[in-house]
Amino acid sequence: MSELLTAVILGIVEGVTEFLPVSSTGHLILATKLLGYDAERWAVFNIAIQPGAILAIVVLYWRTFLAVGRGLLQWEPGAVAFVRNLLIAFVPAVALGLAFDDEIEALLGNAVVVAWALIIGGVAILLVERLARTDNVLGIAGVSVGQSVRIGLVQCLAMIPGVSRSGATIMGAMAMGVDRRTAADFSFFLALPTLTGATVLQLWKHRDAVGPDDLQLIGVGFVVSFLVALAVVKAFMAVVTRHGFGPFAWYRIVAGAGALFALQAA
Repeated sequence: MSELLTAVILGIVEGVTEFLPVSSTGHLILATKLLGYDAERWAVFNIAIQPGAILAIVVLYWRTFLAVGRGLLQWEPGAVAFVRNLLIAFVPAVALGLAFDDEIEALLGNAVVVAWALIIGGVAILLVERLARTDNVLGIAGVSVGQSVRIGLVQCLAMIPGVSRSGATIMGAMAMGVDRRTAADFSFFLALPTLTGATVLQLWKHRDAVGPDDLQLIGVGFVVSFLVALAVVKAFMAVVTRHGFGPFAWYRIVAGAGALFALQAA
């Protein structure tokens, strides 16, 4: 299989899974393992194309970004609280990411960890959906400082590949009483600083290993993940509104079990 086609496939996987509670990193790891790709060769690529999916959020929510920007210029309480909450939730990932970068990177090659994390995460989603009691907190600005801190801490669980950053933050927020829509929005917006920071760190760390050809492949993966994520985020909100997160939980359980079987058979 050509490297260009591999870049396209991985870009599709990233775009489909980044904002769903199914773990984009986990799926990229399983894709490289089960399809026979050189995992080390594509490790940096998998992280570097994440901003493509992030850009989809910027495009889809441009009105929100514009409103928050204008609000900050006038120091409106709602806009200030919006940015404050996201920054507070972002800090734990920065601290742990810098402190345990090598350990986290070592886990990125372990497909078995991914498979088990998918299964356990699916069960956790079913439990949260069944047991959580949520209230309308009136958007991201309505989330408390304490809730923001705890959401940030829960996000750190996603450093284990297969856990899912979006799944951890959405389910964590709902477990804290945040309504489903606000929890999803919080997760989407929190992805911007979190994934951008992770991408910059990895590209800088592996800057000597990234050549012109790699940058071209990253560019292809970036564009593909952006276009796919545009469609997926809209569909995701429609599914969640009608069916909740149950379908994603069952998908995780089936996919994790299937991956374990395939890995043992390989």
